[in-house]
Formats: sequence, structure tokens, C-alpha cells
Amino acid sequence: MDQIKTFYKNKKVLITGVTGFKGSWLALILLQFGAKVYGIGHNPNRNKKLFYDLNLQKKIKLKIIDINNYDSLLNYSKKIKPVIIFHLAAQPLIYESYRSPYETINVNSLGTLNILDISKNLKSLKSLICVTSDKCYKSNNSTRGFVEDDKLGGEDPYSASKAAAEIFINSYSKTYFDKLNIGVASARAGNVIGGGDWSLNRLIPDIVKSLVNNKKITIRNPNFNRPWQHVLEPLYGYLLLGIKLYQKPKKFSGAYNFGPRPNTVTSVLEVVKHLIKFWGKGSCHVKKSNFYEQKNLQLNITKAKKLLKYNPKLNIKESIMYTAEWYKSILIEKKNPYKFTTYQIRKFFNL
Repeated sequence: MDQIKTFYKNKKVLITGVTGFKGSWLALILLQFGAKVYGIGHNPNRNKKLFYDLNLQKKIKLKIIDINNYDSLLNYSKKIKPVIIFHLAAQPLIYESYRSPYETINVNSLGTLNILDISKNLKSLKSLICVTSDKCYKSNNSTRGFVEDDKLGGEDPYSASKAAAEIFINSYSKTYFDKLNIGVASARAGNVIGGGDWSLNRLIPDIVKSLVNNKKITIRNPNFNRPWQHVLEPLYGYLLLGIKLYQKPKKFSGAYNFGPRPNTVTSVLEVVKHLIKFWGKGSCHVKKSNFYEQKNLQLNITKAKKLLKYNPKLNIKESIMYTAEWYKSILIEKKNPYKFTTYQIRKFFNL
């Protein structure tokens, strides 16, 4: 933790997808550490996006650029001269990928390819962290946690797009970045929860909307097991990875899983029960899903623990408590989103 607090001060950091859920949290964290934060993203809906709730449009340097606009990305990146890039821009929803497969693959796969190709032309760059997903692995529905060298796959368009991105990352790393002495890694995170996620057809936002409106919570797959983690956990891992790539690029380049503590994978139903308990009220019912998803999905985080000294801080109950506290504080108690999110960040990082 202490290394993170000092390393990022005054460093130029570029975040793609900065207007998204994880991008907004990452930007605010980096601001706490004194980094010079630049962001690329879509223009977010002011009524729904965490980015504007945190007033980040006034705190970082934001450029609205389509991730598939190669020339604009290249020109902007060369202009700002980032030392570290966190590539988070993505179409992040499995359900949306069924409706828009071409757009999903275009953004997630070819968008990543654009960032990789642009990055090899940046003389200032030392670290590139490309965030993919735990869904990049070939589905086996096993309760054994995936390790980084397991087979890639993709039963649905979203998973396929992330697997393709992984192949591009590995290829560019071996072909170009090793010779340029730039550290490049892919970060495969589990199911992320936390305050400020308003996405459609995501478990926590759906639960919160039902609770606020005094409606029954609809669950699609109650017995599905996922590696749930609070958003601060993988972001903490990405920040550690950025440091290690900067210091020893060849040693630390590669793929990394970021998930909860071992043997803490939790079912959808258990997550719902915990959130209802922390909220103080609520009930649920089950509705059959028409889309394919793996029943069991677990991550082995031994590599990140060993090489990066990454150790998740929160258990599942604490993660859900952090999440419930955020939504309740903002939606019910009408607290200031910037102040409360900053409070949670400072509490997590012991600032």
C-alpha cells in the first residue's frame, strides 16, 4: 500500500474508458495519490453516470474519443505523453453482447488492438495494463479456479471478444513491447461490485433499483457461483501491476487474475440475501434466463499474490457492506457522492 501512495504522485496516467464505472473509481483513486490523470471516454449520461456524480469532468483532463478512432487516439496520446496507460474502455455486458455482437467485438477486441498499436509508438510509455475479463477463459463449468495459462475461449460474443483481446495483447507484447522495454499486462478480474454502477441487467444495480422502489428483486440464476469482489480490490491490483511493469517490464509482463480470497466464491442468491440484510428490507423471486452463462466461474490468484504481493482486503460480506453503504448513503441519505466515495477509498487504502 505504501508503495502505491508514493509511486503515482505527479505521474501522467491515461485511463481509457474513464467515464465508466471502474474508470471513474480508478480516476478518483489516482487523484488521491497525486497523479496527473488524463481520460478518454464516451460522453456519459449526466443523470446516471458515476463520472459526473464525482464531478470528475472538473478534476481530470477528459477527451471524448471513440476507442475505434485510431488517428484521434494516436494524436491525443502523443500530445499528453503518458507514462502509464490503464485500458478499461469496453462494452462490459454479456447480455448486451447478444444484442450487439459486432459492436461488442469491435470495441473490446479491435479497440484493444488500437491501444496496443498506438502504445508501441509512445516514447514516454513505461507500463500498459489492458483490462479484459475472467470470461476470456474457455468455459468448463468447473469449480477449479482458472489459472492464467488455461485455454482461452468464448461461448458468447462478450467472452469471445475478451479472448480475442488477450491474443492481441500477448502477440504485441512478444513482438514489439519486449524489444521496446515497455511492460504490458492483461488483467482478468472477477465479477466487480461497488457503488455507482447503474448498468442494466447487472445484479447489484438491479437489486438496488428494486429496493429503492419497494419492488421484489428478480434473480435470473440463483445458484450460479461467481468470484464477487468490491471494485477497489481489482483496482488495487491494477495499480500494483502498473508499478511492477514500470520497474521491471520483462519480468512482470503477462496475464494476471484478480479475484477474491481463495474458496470465497459466492452464489447469486447469497449475494442477494447479504444485500437485503445490510439494506434492512427486501424480498426476491426467480425468473428463468434465456442466455447462456457458465454456472461456475472461479479464479486462481496465486500468481498475483506471489509476484505482485496482491492480497484482497475485503471478504464477501465486507464487499457487499461497502456497496450497500454507498447506495444507501447516496440514494436514501442524500450524501455527497464525491465525499462518500473518497471516504471509502481513503478507508480502503489507509490514507
